[in-house]
Amino acid sequence: MASFWREVILTSSPDKPITAHDPLTGTLLAHFSGSRPPRKGLALAGNTLIAASHISAAAAGFIRLYNWWSSAALHCIQAPEPVAPLAATPDGSYLFSGGLSGCIHAFSLPSGDLCRSFRAHRQAVSCLVINDDGSLLISGGDDGTIAIFPILRLLDDASNEEDPAQLALNQFSAHGSSVTGIAAGPGGCNATVVSSSLDCTCKLWSLADGVKLRTVQFLCAIWCVAVDPTSSEFYAGGSDGRIYVVPLRVGGRKLRDAGAEVTAWESERNGAVMAVAMAHGHQNLISASEDGIIRIWDVESRSVVRIIGLAGGALSDLIVVKGINAINGARKGDEVVSNGRFCEREMGRNVNELRDVDECLSVAVKDRSRAIDKLEAVIDIYKRLLGLLLKEAKRENGKEEANKTDYFT
Repeated sequence: MASFWREVILTSSPDKPITAHDPLTGTLLAHFSGSRPPRKGLALAGNTLIAASHISAAAAGFIRLYNWWSSAALHCIQAPEPVAPLAATPDGSYLFSGGLSGCIHAFSLPSGDLCRSFRAHRQAVSCLVINDDGSLLISGGDDGTIAIFPILRLLDDASNEEDPAQLALNQFSAHGSSVTGIAAGPGGCNATVVSSSLDCTCKLWSLADGVKLRTVQFLCAIWCVAVDPTSSEFYAGGSDGRIYVVPLRVGGRKLRDAGAEVTAWESERNGAVMAVAMAHGHQNLISASEDGIIRIWDVESRSVVRIIGLAGGALSDLIVVKGINAINGARKGDEVVSNGRFCEREMGRNVNELRDVDECLSVAVKDRSRAIDKLEAVIDIYKRLLGLLLKEAKRENGKEEANKTDYFT
């Protein structure tokens, strides 16, 4: 069973269910059926919902919502068109999806109501991310462009603009081919953004003004990118199966031009690296390759510490879920039981905990009421004492005045 608040690896595939794994043991914790998300088609909405995009055979667009307690979808949202990349606001109230037409569609959760659709790119939206403070939505497209949108402006009911030039904070041509990944470092609106592309480059940008800071050239197409939370380096997954490590800041121009700052982590290369994500702070990097292999790397030693093999198809996406009271999976022999009596027991335990909390609150309310009653009684006593003191003071003052009159007469 996953421990309290443990990180969980979520993976998706175009031909098998979404799976959840424990990164420490590799144990399968749960699976979620009914969706075949494409690249970037997974997102966590708050700490309670998993969103997965799904393209049906009828070329319709759907987004399925799952909770942690059931393998079946809780709700199915019909999108205006087939959608792939997803990104949710940190509180899980809104979900953004990127369409094949280049439009971005915003939905409110958990209802799934469509809030707004607007065109962001001339070709399909290839990736969506939200910066660390939740204020900006950053999108990349197959047309090589990147757009930055203030989320408050997108969700403003008073704004009816659908022109990206009016909605966007910034929009610029970034790559000569499809943007495959975007990662924003810490720092809110002042963060550095790294983008990857099939044009064999990664580029660093200033999020505040969209100014290009640096270009890093590779010998292969780059499918994904992740930024170290300490802002010291970023990691790029190559089509050649390697993980490339690049410092975010380098010394001289000669080093930049020579590309000497790029180092590669070697592994048994059986397929392109399709997704990378940081875990355990900045101590581990997790990668997913198209051959169905998850590798957990130790950043300091740059070596693979665990391999999770998923038989039966390629992996399309991987995210590390943090701050979950986690997947309630238990092993029974060789069978993984993730939804059933165990979950009912866990839910029952949560109900009991809530009942205990409610009883404690009830006692606290009674104690507070009793304390207020006592305080009111004390205040009333003090009022009476004050009244007596004032009367006594007036009486004494009257006697003094009378004595003065007798003296002068």
